[in-house]
Amino acid sequence: MIKFLLLILLISIIAPVNASTTKIYLWRNEAGQLVYSDTPSPGAEEVKTNPGHVIESSSSIDIQLLDIQKEIVPEDYQIIINHPKNHDTIRDNTGSILISAMIQPRFKRGLKVQLILDGEAYQTPQNHTQFSLRNIDRGEHQIKMQVFNEEGKVIALSDPITFYMHRASIN
Repeated sequence: MIKFLLLILLISIIAPVNASTTKIYLWRNEAGQLVYSDTPSPGAEEVKTNPGHVIESSSSIDIQLLDIQKEIVPEDYQIIINHPKNHDTIRDNTGSILISAMIQPRFKRGLKVQLILDGEAYQTPQNHTQFSLRNIDRGEHQIKMQVFNEEGKVIALSDPITFYMHRASIN
């Protein structure tokens, strides 16, 4: 019986007197992210809670020590031209060719792809990896592709591919 009374006395000392007296504050930090705390900050609003929905912590946490910034994981992009293959001969009397590539890791919104044909940018950067070329002259040609991020910085460059356009002569 004495052990039981000591246990109840110990629990009553450890347990908070009234959990509903705890206040919760909400505000936005410099990055515009929502921050919740039990310590008010300039411009913070008090969040109204129902009794019994507040859980007391046994230790105080200083939120200034918490890292609330999103971790930015650098993505190492690669672009690989998969058509045509290096040293392919394209036989088309109109000089047409479809060029396609794949980007790793997954292509995400905001990226742009630029085709480089014989050392010159072909048209404007676009948001996919397929280019349809028309009226390409007979002979040897080299293509590369580069990927730009949202800021316009080149983040990937393909290996050069050489292909040969074969068009029937009218002579």
